Amino acid sequence: MPAPVWGVGGTGPDAIAALYAHLLDHCGARAGRAGRQAGPWLMAPDADAYTAAVARLRAVPESVDVIIATSGSTDGRGHLVGLTMDALLASASATLNRLGGPGQWVTSLPLHGVAGFQVVLRSAVAGIPPVVYSPSSGFDAGLLERAVTALGPGRAYLSLVPTQLHAALEVGAPGLARFDAVLVGGAALAPELAARAATAGVRVVTTYGSTETAGGCVYDGLPLEGVRVRIRDDAEAPSPTAPGRILLAGPMLADGYLDVAPDAQPFVHEDGQRWLVTSDLGTLSEGRLRVLGRADDVVISGGTNVAPQVVEEALATLGGEWLVVGVPDPHWGQRITAVTTHPDADLNAARAATAALRPAERPRALVRVATLPMRPTGKPDRRAAAQLAATLQALGQAETR
Repeated sequence: MPAPVWGVGGTGPDAIAALYAHLLDHCGARAGRAGRQAGPWLMAPDADAYTAAVARLRAVPESVDVIIATSGSTDGRGHLVGLTMDALLASASATLNRLGGPGQWVTSLPLHGVAGFQVVLRSAVAGIPPVVYSPSSGFDAGLLERAVTALGPGRAYLSLVPTQLHAALEVGAPGLARFDAVLVGGAALAPELAARAATAGVRVVTTYGSTETAGGCVYDGLPLEGVRVRIRDDAEAPSPTAPGRILLAGPMLADGYLDVAPDAQPFVHEDGQRWLVTSDLGTLSEGRLRVLGRADDVVISGGTNVAPQVVEEALATLGGEWLVVGVPDPHWGQRITAVTTHPDADLNAARAATAALRPAERPRALVRVATLPMRPTGKPDRRAAAQLAATLQALGQAETR
């Protein structure tokens, strides 16, 4: 098997143009495997990251076209996922069908992550070059407005993470109402933020998926065409409505992790179907999926399992951005701690906002920060947030009870 080729990363115009041209060739050459480069593309932000990733590869199946790393939000490093172009195209096509057809996309996410990669692939499927929105750092309202102005006629789409949506709404959502759909994923979208977006005329579509599913595969709680969802409850007496591990199946599933042994793969064969056993908990009611967060994010406080997303949704009614983490505590085991960008939030307000939750779910500490720790893909960095919260509490720079 040829060594992987370094795929472009970042969000700059040159990188986007190069990836778009490459994927345009692929989209026209899927009758066979003609037009494939010497080896699979390994998407990496820079040469050092590429070299480090290659060193972690165990084996690369001949079927793999693209290698994309997961965000590493749990272990800090993530896994290297092998994807076929067929799986990536299945995801792209299902997305366009759900949204109402091809259109022009504005890029807003790093190309070495699956969400940013898919924006360019969907553009290639449509045969419409994407418009580049590439701020040097943070959120740039003027740059986004110029990108919106550069859109051609017809349908238009944008993909954001919740932090980007929050920043856009803070400055009046410049141009977001122009889009036929603004896909929001990568982290939970707080109901309060979704309501603000709707009031501003933004047509938000919440997405759920992962690198292992070639991108989003459940939109607004409903699976895309060809996607199957199950909830696996390992309890002795499972309830159809009880939270459990989310399992996903469909043509967009990855070939597997390329940096772990075969017995460490997150895939199982059940009922004649290959399933991805996700790290997420959720419920399924009348065919609609509700994601409750990662199983690894669950905090055990006072012997009670606390899903951070449930608490974050209640806190979001106060405004600002929130993360809920566990900080080691000699009495509780893990102290439920709210980390927020809200400049005026206090612990009393946080506990009042969560009064309807179980006692163990209500925050017992609060720390204020200028910005939430984020991973390069735009997802909240819970590990970093927990470390920061622990440090601030140790320094006496937190409200506690």
